[in-house]
Amino acid sequence: MIRLLTAGESHGPAVTAILEGIPAGLRLAPDDINHQLARRQKGFGSGGRMKIEKDQVQILGGVMSGSTVGSPISLQIHNLDHVKWKDKAVPALTTPRPGHADLTGAIKYGYSDLRYSLERASARETTARVAAAAICRKLLGEFGIKIGSYVTEIGSIQAQVEDIPIEQRISLSEESDVRCPDHKVSEKMRQHIRQIMQDKDTLGGVFEVVALNVPPGLGSYVHWDRKIEAILAKAMLSIHAIKGVEIGPAFDNSRKRGTEVHDEIILEGDSITRNTNRAGGTEGGVTTGQPLVLRAAMKPISTTLNPLQTVDLATGKPGPTTYERSDFCAVPRAAVVGEAMVAFVLADELLRKIGGDSLDEMHPRFNTLPRASLNDITIDDEPTIFW
Repeated sequence: MIRLLTAGESHGPAVTAILEGIPAGLRLAPDDINHQLARRQKGFGSGGRMKIEKDQVQILGGVMSGSTVGSPISLQIHNLDHVKWKDKAVPALTTPRPGHADLTGAIKYGYSDLRYSLERASARETTARVAAAAICRKLLGEFGIKIGSYVTEIGSIQAQVEDIPIEQRISLSEESDVRCPDHKVSEKMRQHIRQIMQDKDTLGGVFEVVALNVPPGLGSYVHWDRKIEAILAKAMLSIHAIKGVEIGPAFDNSRKRGTEVHDEIILEGDSITRNTNRAGGTEGGVTTGQPLVLRAAMKPISTTLNPLQTVDLATGKPGPTTYERSDFCAVPRAAVVGEAMVAFVLADELLRKIGGDSLDEMHPRFNTLPRASLNDITIDDEPTIFW
C-alpha cells in the first residue's frame, strides 16, 4: 500500500526519499519532518558529523498548498559535509572493517574500492527513512495512534522500566540525551559511554519502541508474510547494526511456563480485554489493541578508533583497520529510527485494512472498525460442517 525508496550516499550531495501511497488531504509542512530529523541527530555518544549536519527537508513533490495530493511525495535532505569531499581525490579504502559491509559489498558488487560499500551502507541513509516516516506518523496521528521509544540498556548498564507507565517512559526519555526514562541510570549510561570514548571503543545496547492506540486487527494469521510480527521484525532488522528483535519480553517469556506468559482474557462491561500485555500487543500475527511493544538489540558500531585485525586487499597482506569517522554509541539515535520503521509498517497496515485515497474516505471507515467488545463479535454457537 505504501512504498518507500531511498537514495544517496553518505558524503554525496543529498539523501532523498520517494514515498508513495499516502492519501490526499493530509496537512503537511517541512517542520513536521524537521522535528523528527532533529530527534534523530540527538544522543550522547554521537560522532563529529552530528555537529556538522543540521538536517532540513525539502519537499519536492506530492504536497500542494500544504496538503498531500495523493501522488508520490519526494523529499531531499542536503549533506552539508559534501562540500568537503566534492571534487577531491579521496584515497581508496582497501582494509575492510569487521562487522561492516565493506567486504561483503565488494564481493557482491565487484567493487575496486571499499568506499563504495561504505558510502551506501552508512547509517546516513536512515535520514531519508526518518523523513519519510514522519509523514506516516502524521497520518497515524489522524487516527490517534502514537509512537515513542526509550533505551533500556547501554552496554552492561540496564534500566528497569516495568514500573513506569508507558506514556511516562516516552516523555521521560525525551528529557535524556541517552533516551533512558530512568534518570539515575541515564547518568550511569553516560559514564559508561565516556569510558568507552576514552578507551577508543564502541558500545551497543537495547531500545524499545512502543505504539499506542493501535486498533485490533492489523496484520493476518492467514499468510506467513502478512503476520504483523514478521513485518515489524523485518523492518526493525533493516536498521543498521540491529541484530535482534523481540515482540514484548519474548526471550524472557521463553524461560517461563505457559500459565505465566499468556495474557488472560477478561470482560470489563462489554469490552474484552486483558490485565497484562506479555504478548507485546499481538496474537497470532494480528494486533490485539493493546500497546505494541518491540525490543531491538543493537551491536556496537563497527568502526573503532582502536584498530582491529584485517587484510589489506590491495597488498594481500594482514594489517590493521583504517578509522573512518563514526559514533561511539548510536543506540539513542537508533531508537528514533526504530520509531520510524514502526510508523511506516503501521501506516501501511492501516491503509491495507481500511483503504481510501483521501483522509475523507479513511476517517468514516476507521470509525467502523470492529473493536474487542461483545457488541462487535458475532458467534452463533452453531456446529460447523467441515468440508
